[in-house]
Amino acid sequence: MITPSTTVQPGTDDAVTIHPPETPPGSSSGSTFRQLTRTPLVPEAVLKHHGAFCAIDTRFRSAARLLQCLWLKDQDIPTASSARRGSINAGSAFGSILDARAARAGRNFLSPAIHRLSLQELLLREDDAAIDEERLFGNALSSVPLTFNLFGPLAIDHALATDVFRRLLPDVIHSVERIIFEHSPGRREDRFLTDRTAFDLAVRVTTPEGEAATVFIEVKYSESMEGPAARMRDRYNEASRQVRLYRDPDSAILRSLALEQLWREHMLAQLAVDHGVTPRAFFLVIGPRLNRRVQAACQVYDAELVDADQRDPDRVAFAPLTLETVIEAIAAAGAPDLAQALWARYCDLDRVYRLSMQELAGGDNCSSPSEPSIASRRALPPPRRSLSPSSRRCTNRVPTRAKRTSGTTKQAVA
Repeated sequence: MITPSTTVQPGTDDAVTIHPPETPPGSSSGSTFRQLTRTPLVPEAVLKHHGAFCAIDTRFRSAARLLQCLWLKDQDIPTASSARRGSINAGSAFGSILDARAARAGRNFLSPAIHRLSLQELLLREDDAAIDEERLFGNALSSVPLTFNLFGPLAIDHALATDVFRRLLPDVIHSVERIIFEHSPGRREDRFLTDRTAFDLAVRVTTPEGEAATVFIEVKYSESMEGPAARMRDRYNEASRQVRLYRDPDSAILRSLALEQLWREHMLAQLAVDHGVTPRAFFLVIGPRLNRRVQAACQVYDAELVDADQRDPDRVAFAPLTLETVIEAIAAAGAPDLAQALWARYCDLDRVYRLSMQELAGGDNCSSPSEPSIASRRALPPPRRSLSPSSRRCTNRVPTRAKRTSGTTKQAVA
């Protein structure tokens, strides 16, 4: 990975850094959202007590599932497990799955406006687009509702979107024109991948030079990067050589369960540029900093790419960003309440740690599970002034020219 200190002037063939600017306009120094150094290993008894136990969950997904159960309880949202309590099927549903009535009412979203947007996108989705309604409306742990909760307010408010993306890609974004959900430049088309590969988001932007561009985004939350994978096609192999992105386009690593979705989507982004769908593009992957499997997959994938200084200037750059970085950019852009709500729901694993400590120790020295953690009660700060080593590994540079279930990747359905 390239260190975040590398910067050059726009208009060259070299790279610019993607991370929040060191001193965002209008920000002040001070404290920040505080994330743990690692995911708490939540005891099985604690998970079972809150309806969050799943034997095959990764360490991160167990903690994230428990956090969703706590959030649903905070919001007084009925779940499938609470609806079955006392029946012979009690315990057969996770506490992170909403009750059917709550799902229909849009309780999986942070606001009624985001719920309305999700309904609009569902009704007006692109032909052959795959939006899993069950996960979108009823699965609190899924990355599908996370995508709407994170980017829905930005799709509604383009001024906010512009401010946020300027902070995330300060050298390449002048304004955000439109945000599209579950987008593909061409499903099942021979000139692309002949399948249904799509991005969670396509953000239409204008660059500082006045050029149109597209930021293609994949959002991860609790995924373990273990598949299922798309059926391998001859077209994938052809495209891998065609797009001129890889050190070894025939590498078996690109076709592995952990990387094949990133491989398909990056190729699709490049083909969109090559076929004139967009004159310029960037490919971002957003995931929690503590989801080590997502972060490791991004690192391994980045190592398969041609070095930036050897890459053709019109190649689409890849950059992983942490979910925490995006939330901090939203706070710094003037939406602290939204950022606080996103952090409390998706990133506050300090609360999971404190709850586990309280239930294990049985003492009063830990915060109550029904109260926000100390970190989440702090005033919202600007983005971090310095990144931890683990965060730096997830920051890449971009050339100036260049559903999911929890734990699964999106398939390219034939």
